[in-house]
Amino acid sequence: FAELHTAVVGLPVAASRVLPGLVLRRDFATYCPAGGDLRAVLVTEPLRPALSTPGVEFVVDSEGQYQASLCWIARRTEAVVKHMQSNNIKLLLSSVKQEEAVIYYAKLHGLSVVECLSAEEVTLISEITGVLPYSPLSDNLRGEITETTVVTFCQPLLLGSKRCVHIGLPSVCTFQPHCLILCGPVDGVTEQHAAALQGAFTMLQQLFKTVDQ
Repeated sequence: FAELHTAVVGLPVAASRVLPGLVLRRDFATYCPAGGDLRAVLVTEPLRPALSTPGVEFVVDSEGQYQASLCWIARRTEAVVKHMQSNNIKLLLSSVKQEEAVIYYAKLHGLSVVECLSAEEVTLISEITGVLPYSPLSDNLRGEITETTVVTFCQPLLLGSKRCVHIGLPSVCTFQPHCLILCGPVDGVTEQHAAALQGAFTMLQQLFKTVDQ
């Protein structure tokens, strides 16, 4: 329920509504408008490779070697983004904050990016779509990226003064995701409505379990 409702303060209660899809309570890191169904990928690690990994010592003998390493990282980062572009991926959903280089190349190659998804949001998206996170650093950047899902829409959404991301996710099960937009003049009102609705849904769940038995 926490991931499927959004509270908006400063608007009348009558402005509350139900929206199809999922509302992510953050803005795009970069937004590249695209029409029609879009392919999206979910990642839980940086696209830009690091100079070293935990437990591994990276030794540089000269400034030239260091600069060459940075150049390789930049080329690899662009190659990862271009590989996504070649697979017609238009949306990157990331649980980590990506480096500026990733955002630059994403904007250059028409890839919208949403960062800093919570672990609960990542789990929910995976459950809805049946797609596991893609690991770009272990990919040889050849062939098709299979860990993708089709997003029916992807657009900015302004709720009061807060910019959000609104996406449509097709479900692999009977559950069709919708998001509650709960409006109120102050925090207390929206919190009361959220608690009441959550209680109602919990009661219905218990009722249906009893009927099923």
